[in-house]
Amino acid sequence: MTPIHELLARVRWDPEFGTARFVIGYYDRVARAQVKVPLERIWFEPGAGFAFERAAEDGTRHSVPYHRVRNVWRNGELIWHRDAPPA
Repeated sequence: MTPIHELLARVRWDPEFGTARFVIGYYDRVARAQVKVPLERIWFEPGAGFAFERAAEDGTRHSVPYHRVRNVWRNGELIWHRDAPPA
């Protein structure tokens, strides 16, 4: 399986692959559920190699570690999946 940081780098830097519509699904510990967020609402801060920032509905920004990413969809098709850790 491709590591999530490599997949996200390809989305950002491969012009042919990255022109699609992407949605990232990650586990939110506060909501205790998977949250789906369009790639347009995600920022990659320079030097932050283990997390990305996401804009919440109220405009606040939250840091999401890569290890919480569970799914990635490209144009509605699931292209990447990670199983949830054992309870």
